[in-house]
Amino acid sequence: MGQTPIIWWVRKDLRLADNPVLTEVAASGRPVIAVFILDEVFDAYGAAPRWRLGLGAEEFSKILGRLGSRLIFRRGEALSVLQALVAETGADTVRWGRAYDPDQVVRDKAVKAGLTDAGVDAASVAGSLLFEPWTAETKTGGFYRVYTPFWKTLRDRPVAAPDAAPTGLAAPQSWPASDDPARWDLGAPMRRGAGIVAPHLHVGEDAARARLDAFIDHKVAGYATARDHVAEDGTSGLSENLAWGEIGPRTCWHAGWAAMQAGAPGAEVFLKELVWREFAYHLVWHTPHITTGNWKPDWDAFVWNTDTTPEVTAWKQGRTGMEFVDAAMREMYVTGRMHNRARMIVASYLTKHLMSHWKIGLDWFADCLVDWDPASNAMGWQWSAGSGPDATPYFRVFNPETQAEKFDPGAVYRRRWIAEGQGTPPQTALDYFDAVPRHWGLSPNSAYPKPIVGAAEGRARALDAYANRAF
Repeated sequence: MGQTPIIWWVRKDLRLADNPVLTEVAASGRPVIAVFILDEVFDAYGAAPRWRLGLGAEEFSKILGRLGSRLIFRRGEALSVLQALVAETGADTVRWGRAYDPDQVVRDKAVKAGLTDAGVDAASVAGSLLFEPWTAETKTGGFYRVYTPFWKTLRDRPVAAPDAAPTGLAAPQSWPASDDPARWDLGAPMRRGAGIVAPHLHVGEDAARARLDAFIDHKVAGYATARDHVAEDGTSGLSENLAWGEIGPRTCWHAGWAAMQAGAPGAEVFLKELVWREFAYHLVWHTPHITTGNWKPDWDAFVWNTDTTPEVTAWKQGRTGMEFVDAAMREMYVTGRMHNRARMIVASYLTKHLMSHWKIGLDWFADCLVDWDPASNAMGWQWSAGSGPDATPYFRVFNPETQAEKFDPGAVYRRRWIAEGQGTPPQTALDYFDAVPRHWGLSPNSAYPKPIVGAAEGRARALDAYANRAF
């Protein structure tokens, strides 16, 4: 009683366990005031991620309630809100989980400078990654530009055990006022799509942990091959929860490591995927321009289409006439997520068959994905386009037809998401028409389109364009 409170600025770390910043503030024994701010960065997010972040924050508020604590909701510029809370509560310390993408870094530097100038002890605490991005160096002392040697450097590096969830948090003598997040109406930009996507979400730390446990118990053994077969439930699904910090990376790593030690054949591949996420943040930290411009500068002269052409519109609507591409886009509108193999196919089709700039796809995904992650999204799109960190030659062009034959041989995935031409389409395929904007004027009774650009035609056009420029 009477101790000066600590403000915990909650961001994309919506969990109790494996949360170093929470461990630190809880261990102080001082009253903890947790605050979630819909600030200048988060308020600018696309429709789906902004909505999903809000849902996660509301769920985390309930979780904090179990500890006799609460989550204060505020909206506004981060520094101004935190300065106001310091004045209201008398807090002299502010802590938050460290971020690495450029938008958050700019915000956090301004917050730290502003609070420090006012005499507040303000600092970030690492915890959203397995390793700090600057701790992995090549033999010559630089950062890694290729994934495989990055993985080889990190695979045997010890990962600290995840922190246990605290059993309680000291409360202040009085709580500051809180906004009602329901009044923010973050689902409004989703329009009618929110009701379609919502049943497919797994919101909160409890759901994330259940997802991990189910994956380790039932799916990790076959993960190496099942993860590529789009009709199978062969992945962990944890991208949604990792994106919003509802589960910690150390928790996932140690679960995967234990499975590997127990002989699960797919566990090492799962660990590699966790380190792929680390690689994305490694690149974002060292080359922040990857989120906005070509990672390889020599691609700046390449002539991509940058306009919303009829072909780009067809791609966005999932009506290219290429079934694998269209099924993937429709999966995203219904579930808020897209199978990873399918993401590569739709990205390749946009950037290579349609010769359209990867930023069109990057921005579209940033508006539509509930598991959107700024680093993974940027690296994935540039990897697919050829302008990013890829040791494979730039001329790789995925053929959506042969990819479908290989990874959806029975067309189960395509039938699951494409209603046109089926006498009795499944509800998943019909839901697409209820999720997309009405002004698209689409109906399951519409004729399925012919390919706007065929597989062979698109590949030839892309290779011709590449051959006529110097790399």
